[in-house]
Amino acid sequence: MVRLLRHEKEPHLVLDNFEEGHRPAIGDSPFVEADLRDPAAVQAVFKAHPDIDIVIDFAAYIAVGESVREPAKYWRNNFVGALNLTDAMLAANVQSIVFSSTAAVYGEPVRIPIDEEHPKAPTSCYGETKLAVEHLLEHLDTAQGIKSVRLRYFNAAGADPSGEIGEAHRVEEHLIPLAIAAARGARPPLKVFGTDWPTPDGTCLRDYIHVNDLVSAHLLAVRHLRNGGESRAYNLGTGTGHSVKEVLDVVGAAVGTPVPFEEAPRRPGDPARLIASAAAIMRDWGWVPEHPSLDEIAKDAWRWHRAQAYG
Repeated sequence: MVRLLRHEKEPHLVLDNFEEGHRPAIGDSPFVEADLRDPAAVQAVFKAHPDIDIVIDFAAYIAVGESVREPAKYWRNNFVGALNLTDAMLAANVQSIVFSSTAAVYGEPVRIPIDEEHPKAPTSCYGETKLAVEHLLEHLDTAQGIKSVRLRYFNAAGADPSGEIGEAHRVEEHLIPLAIAAARGARPPLKVFGTDWPTPDGTCLRDYIHVNDLVSAHLLAVRHLRNGGESRAYNLGTGTGHSVKEVLDVVGAAVGTPVPFEEAPRRPGDPARLIASAAAIMRDWGWVPEHPSLDEIAKDAWRWHRAQAYG
């Protein structure tokens, strides 16, 4: 996002506690080291920068399994952090926010593809915290006029095509970087959880969206709000499902080495299919994924991991 803002010559300021983030990823953009769980620190940022007119909130813990084991950690960081942020926005009269949400707000799908009107029934604490922030933003719109765009990601993946910035998680849980590490021999063979799902090859189907397509939607959201647009919620995905085995095949082709894996039992709570309908944002804003190919996503991810600059 920061790279895109620099390219578009949009003035910006980064706030990060660097618990999971990496300073080199920011480049030469201005930043403040602070934590959303510290309300005084957040308020100080707005006081020191009275020209802030819009916020893009990416700050959250995202590990579903950990959220089930440590719910208080997730509520404190994901919800209380967002509450502190919106309190500071209100105090500074900042009326616009783009919120990084998730397909996890939907829970077990009752229809495919999933549109924005699909029932919201999260099956994890992570999904519940994200949905709670969405509800908070809806109420703040009604009560105080804060306008928001909530963007519900499906499976964010890939890396910038330059190879200069990409995923570098302290504990990696995403399939594509895990598959790359397994193909390189940097980790044990992957476990494929369930090969008897009602899908073409028996493994789960997921909708993978290139990270650069995600950030292009965020820029559209910024411009929508800056032009006085009303609050919105949109799915971000390609509308195409790819199976776990298909991902492993594509990653193996990109790396040049097959991805070793072993079959394992299904995990409780894993849906067979999670596929987005992004028709609403396409219709309303003309957003179209420019990198919809799984092959391109895997090659960009491999380019980053091959010459990983940080993390």
